[in-house]
Amino acid sequence: MDQRRKRLADLIKERSFRRGNFTLASGKQSAYYFDSKPTMLHPEGAGLLAALIVDEIKDVKADCVGGLEMGALPLIAPVAMRSLEAGRPLDGFFVRKAPKDHGTRKRIEGLDMAGRTAVILEDVTTTGGSAMQAVEEVRAAGGTVALVLSILDRGEGAAELYAAAGVPFKSLFRAEEFLRD
Repeated sequence: MDQRRKRLADLIKERSFRRGNFTLASGKQSAYYFDSKPTMLHPEGAGLLAALIVDEIKDVKADCVGGLEMGALPLIAPVAMRSLEAGRPLDGFFVRKAPKDHGTRKRIEGLDMAGRTAVILEDVTTTGGSAMQAVEEVRAAGGTVALVLSILDRGEGAAELYAAAGVPFKSLFRAEEFLRD
């Protein structure tokens, strides 16, 4: 295993993985939970995530990265910065869950998506519904989605949802990698 990926897995296990009784965003009950924010907001975690994401999407034909608030927010700026360092600058954007009630009242912040091709980032996917909201908003704004990329896929329907919508899907990790212990 790539040393960066191994170190990131260690950080996720230490900072973001918990066992117990949890209700997920999908409404499902689970005996384990991944709260990615402590890893995404950690200096080393943010750097490793950005590097691995930029590596993962190096051959994807896209010109921007973004996703739905909150899951994607801590990823967007580090990935955009790392993409510049890697010689392939990607603009960042995010999709609001609801439009602001003042100002421009936009759902997508940071970019005009018309004619853009995006990679949608997500922290954890279960059924895929959260990132699918971002996909739908990008499409409605005149953009296309080249890939949905999640830090971690729980393996509970997201891949099937994106396949049915004609959107490629990948994840850096799968839940079972952390459930073996």
